[in-house]
Amino acid sequence: MKLWLPDRTYFEPEALNYPLGKKIYEFCQDKSIEILQTTSHNQVRGIPGKDEKAKFANAKRTLVVGTKKNLKLDVCKPSAHYQFSLMTNCPGNCEYCYLFSTQGKRPYVRVYVNIEEIFDTIDKYIEKRLPKITLFEAASTGDPLAVEHITGALKKTIEYFGILKNGRLRLVTKFANIDPILEAKHNKNTKIRFSINSKFVIDNFEHNTDNLKERLIAAEKVSKAGYPLGFIIAPIIRHDNWKTEYKVLFERLHQHISFAKNDEITFELIQHRFTSAAKKVILERFPNTELEMDERIRKKKYGKYGRIKYVYTKEEAEEIKEYLSNLITKYFPNGKIEYFT
Repeated sequence: MKLWLPDRTYFEPEALNYPLGKKIYEFCQDKSIEILQTTSHNQVRGIPGKDEKAKFANAKRTLVVGTKKNLKLDVCKPSAHYQFSLMTNCPGNCEYCYLFSTQGKRPYVRVYVNIEEIFDTIDKYIEKRLPKITLFEAASTGDPLAVEHITGALKKTIEYFGILKNGRLRLVTKFANIDPILEAKHNKNTKIRFSINSKFVIDNFEHNTDNLKERLIAAEKVSKAGYPLGFIIAPIIRHDNWKTEYKVLFERLHQHISFAKNDEITFELIQHRFTSAAKKVILERFPNTELEMDERIRKKKYGKYGRIKYVYTKEEAEEIKEYLSNLITKYFPNGKIEYFT
């Protein structure tokens, strides 16, 4: 496991008015990371690169520190009621990433330092649904665990949810930097899910993320620390020998967490999909990608705001669902499939 460090960090002016902003500034000074100023994340200039591909690579090694100005929360079906952001984008560089369709032009990592204001917003959304419990997703727009060694914001968020009676936190990660949050007072109000996949998918498409073994070791630590635990298999891709490789995945997973016999482990199954906009950006960033994105052999699915996504045919999707469901039943009789989509 190699912790991500940016080559350069841009600070918005108001960022240094917050304790977290000052903490990150001192971190960058201590690590001799180049510190720059920007009036806004939209005005970031000077990221090096002779062409778009090089600029993209350098942008993925750039951190922007600012405040979250739009505090309205979006719905987050099917994993939670709402989503909020501690950060946007991710140090990882997964070829299939759905964020390409919305953040393709600004792939740098952004972190938000006004977390107390974010917490106040969460309180208001909880109040609207009382006495029901409200679920919040913290990793829809980025992977906060990947930068936890820089910000410490995730631990603070976990402990904030730890004292809530009607709020629960969910987050998903492809990283193994779990040690900073193992001692957090979570009160079982935070569920940590790990995104895992077949060897083919991880090796070919999940660049700059921690490998499967590191994620499984981290999952073992999380379970032993008392956190509710889950796994997201996404995107499920029908590649050569896919059934054998997904079987091996569940065998390895069972080796690491079979001790958690009395705890319900959840699974979220998401088949590979893409939009035309995302495909265009993916082919620009990864012209030699092995990712299959042929609209002619896919089924159209209408998503949020009428956007068209291309998914597997009904027969292919049903085969995926049945096969993985049987593996889960075999290796994790106490496992629960939350959804397949």
